[in-house]
Amino acid sequence: MKNPTYFMLPALVAACLQGCMHTTPEWDRQFGNATRANLAVQVLDPAAASNRDPAVGVDGRAAKGAHERYQRSFAQPEAAPAPIFVTAGSVR
Repeated sequence: MKNPTYFMLPALVAACLQGCMHTTPEWDRQFGNATRANLAVQVLDPAAASNRDPAVGVDGRAAKGAHERYQRSFAQPEAAPAPIFVTAGSVR
């Protein structure tokens, strides 16, 4: 049977050498790519800012009513629903 340090020495050397790996340039090159890709996917119409008639199909009265209902929804909070009690088994 060999000395336990015979097996531990290569493992210790390998663990120390992993600290010498240089992955930082690869990480720096790709930093932020996922965030930029996710933001780009969420844009429906990139030219929307130049659209001079953005509310096509919505008449003024309907839009005003929808906006007023939306604003009132924040003024009066909704009533809390009645609590539901669930019992399991019999109570003595």
